[in-house]
Amino acid sequence: MHVALVHMRSARVGGTESYLNQVSRNLCERGHEVTIVCRSHEDAPDPRVRFVVLHRLALGGAARIVAFARDVERHVREQAYDLVVGLGRTWSQDVIRVSGGCHATYLERAHPYSTSRLGRWLGPGLARISPKHRAILAIEARALAPGAARCVIVNSDLVRRDVVARYGGDPARIRLIRNGVDLARFHPRHRDQSGRELRERLGISGPGPVVLFLGSNYGRKGLDVLLEAFPAFLREHPGAKLLVVGADADPAGWKGHARSLSIDSAVHFLGKRGDTEACYGAADLYVLPTRYDSFAYTVLEALASGVPVVVSDGAGASEVVDASCGAVIPWTASREQLGAALSSWGSPDRRLQASAACRRIAEENGSDAAAERTIALFEELASEARR
Repeated sequence: MHVALVHMRSARVGGTESYLNQVSRNLCERGHEVTIVCRSHEDAPDPRVRFVVLHRLALGGAARIVAFARDVERHVREQAYDLVVGLGRTWSQDVIRVSGGCHATYLERAHPYSTSRLGRWLGPGLARISPKHRAILAIEARALAPGAARCVIVNSDLVRRDVVARYGGDPARIRLIRNGVDLARFHPRHRDQSGRELRERLGISGPGPVVLFLGSNYGRKGLDVLLEAFPAFLREHPGAKLLVVGADADPAGWKGHARSLSIDSAVHFLGKRGDTEACYGAADLYVLPTRYDSFAYTVLEALASGVPVVVSDGAGASEVVDASCGAVIPWTASREQLGAALSSWGSPDRRLQASAACRRIAEENGSDAAAERTIALFEELASEARR
């Protein structure tokens, strides 16, 4: 079959981009023809992948989003694809994957905690008057309206419930296929290799524990709550360290916040890194008190690395976490609630015993199995269309 995968950007990094690359490769390996319809791209995920670039001149984020959606509508009408799969912010597809969850929910839960001072000031209500947010909300409503697509793919029950509650339609047309983790790249072996080397470079010695926070847009991911819970954890574990990894618009402001809490000597801000497997290898505990993530790949990456997790129920990946491998807290958790969860995982013996369970749960959610389920669904839908 000839499958068109539609996303504004094809790149090497990013959650949706990782999914796009993985599915493209697996489709090609199964002998299918793959075209990525995009506005911009980097290297092809597979030499057999063809690109169609729709890059009409448009000024401003809202104009670019709407122009791309309209160009996609025109393009797929003129082509003979067997299946068109949209990964968000278009309305002309047979299958839509709600990769980032519902934008309306993001605005309500996470946007007010954006690192942008303007974003915090605007809040979720006023943010809706932004041309860009209005464009995204309008496209989302059109794409998820009953009958707009033959099938909706979600990566968590969190998103499935949200889609049904906001947009209605037949729940039977919604398929749950959770994200899968690269089990070869993320592995407990890094603890004795690159993880140990990273600790040494940072001057971290002793029993720890080392807590890892990894994500872009620290406010959305709940770093403020973690920083405010960390002083109490430090009193329990004077040698504890916190590694903060990922990109943010205001790193100086976050460093200042750590300083105001008198924990700056225990916190290492490492910025955006390409060796995240080493970061998991250096960690004893992964913490993500996010306000809203449709899934959060990082939770599975930590588990695959043998690292227990403390994650909020604002992440879809929390649905695979049980007491054997971590703790789930409310997305509205206070610093006291997060502190209690941290404390419960302070014991090195408990973390060591949990490592095998972490890896087992990750192996149940490997990327190959997720790709197989996805491609089987695509083949089923294409076959139905031909009949």
